[in-house]
Amino acid sequence: MSSRSFPNRTVVERDDLLTVVPTAEAAETDNPYVSYNCARPVDGQAVVGNGSHVDPVTEKLELGYPARDALVSGLFALDYEKDDYDTPRIAGVVGADEAYVGIVRKDALLVEAVSEPTLVATYEKNSPEAYALSAEAADEAAREVYDANFEHAVCAAGVTVDADGVTFARYDGNE
Repeated sequence: MSSRSFPNRTVVERDDLLTVVPTAEAAETDNPYVSYNCARPVDGQAVVGNGSHVDPVTEKLELGYPARDALVSGLFALDYEKDDYDTPRIAGVVGADEAYVGIVRKDALLVEAVSEPTLVATYEKNSPEAYALSAEAADEAAREVYDANFEHAVCAAGVTVDADGVTFARYDGNE
């Protein structure tokens, strides 16, 4: 996650999910885009994303929707963020055998099946593209993505999904 407006955030583990929250140093705000679940397991898959749309995508999967349809439904329903930057909403559903990534921007809704590491970034890379990720474990992925060359890095989450289940990790530069 990167942030121009709210850099004082981190990812915390809560129960079996990851949540973006303000740090103790952050100014108080009632902005609805500051805190949200960013990674949730569901039925041997993981839902990841940059906003509150992670929850409705997860709920659709729990109801039996296919991953692609859950992404389309959740992203379409919440649309891009109506903030000063028209921030795109990004989400992914990762399973052991398939993965999908989606983004809703002011000008488009894209959902694609992906078969290799894929990057979508809110501002610099707002269409899915292949990404050379060398990490194999969730903690390595979080660190590698956090250290990538993007502006305003705040924190990162990594996920792996395999026969043993879903593994999440987080990194915010302080570990």
